[in-house]
Amino acid sequence: MSNRLKPETICAQGGGAQEDGTAGVVPALQPSTTYLRGPDNALKVGDNFYARYSGPNMRAAENAIAHLEGADDALLFASGMAAALTIFRRLPPGAHVVSTSRGYFSIIAWLREQDARGALKVSFFDPRTAEDLRTAVRPGETKIVWIETPVNPVYEVVDIAAAAKVAHDAGALLAVDSTGASPMLTRPIEHGADIVFHSATKYLNGHSDVLAGVLAIRDKALPIWGDIAEERKVGGAVLGAFEAWLLLRGMRTMHLRVAHASRCALEIARKLEAHPAVARVTYPGLESHAQHEVAKRQMVGGFGGMMSFEVKGGAAGALGVIARLQLVKVATSLGGVETLIEHRRSIEGPASDVPEGLLRLSIGCEHADDIWRDLEQALPR
Repeated sequence: MSNRLKPETICAQGGGAQEDGTAGVVPALQPSTTYLRGPDNALKVGDNFYARYSGPNMRAAENAIAHLEGADDALLFASGMAAALTIFRRLPPGAHVVSTSRGYFSIIAWLREQDARGALKVSFFDPRTAEDLRTAVRPGETKIVWIETPVNPVYEVVDIAAAAKVAHDAGALLAVDSTGASPMLTRPIEHGADIVFHSATKYLNGHSDVLAGVLAIRDKALPIWGDIAEERKVGGAVLGAFEAWLLLRGMRTMHLRVAHASRCALEIARKLEAHPAVARVTYPGLESHAQHEVAKRQMVGGFGGMMSFEVKGGAAGALGVIARLQLVKVATSLGGVETLIEHRRSIEGPASDVPEGLLRLSIGCEHADDIWRDLEQALPR
């Protein structure tokens, strides 16, 4: 498929995947784990060999994601965590990496554990300032700089271009968790990133029925890409054929879902900001957001469907709000068609630095008026 196509077209066309055997407009599900060889012992069709290596459904979804990200290649994994940790597991023991101090809790917690064990040397930096990143990197020693933007669940925004310059000046690669933005709003490679990560469970799939992760690479000739591919193959953290088929199905409406969620989220964020029971709203689309200007530069077409807001009264106030909700679903995860809300401090536990009154809100595909009506009746008057 041509790289000149707009992201919306790439989504709607499923990255160009088609079913050649039947001429169906929807690619077929091919669940086979193994593939035939001919009399000469050569593979009969392409490089179809064994499902732990790859498969038709997985390749179709990977190709679509690579096109969307402007990447040279992409690899799918059985979960977001499987994808993210593969980057670090192929580094030499004791390698130095740098990470944002805030971000997806499970990844940050894992990095802290590796640092404590001595498996990796990890320096953490405040995601709000490039100066803190410059202090954290070690020129000639740092292998990976890991950032997440927007930062889950506080929704700060990291300047990707600035982070890329610092990383590259130090001889490191920049890896960006762009889950909260999706490729519809931010394509990190265009801003200098080397590796892009998504929890594909979220916006890429968008229907809360697939667990998946993906890595996309700026240049597949980079040595780390061969290491990542080998780790996936040997470790077996591949995505199943049915999950890959569902993922590609979900991606075909991603542009519509993300655009709708972005419009609704901005409207709801403004109403929350004006509500007397709300102490603070963090949404990149608000002019009050500390990194709003950065968000405007690197988020194109909207600011996403994710935000957090702090309810006055701390944990008791926040938990009271979610107890009174009727339409908005109280559940973990994000990026699905249904609007979800979660008290992150309860989920992350005592090690969390998330404010006690913070609620994470993922706007879905419902009408903004209905979402707001439910939130408004649940907030203290």
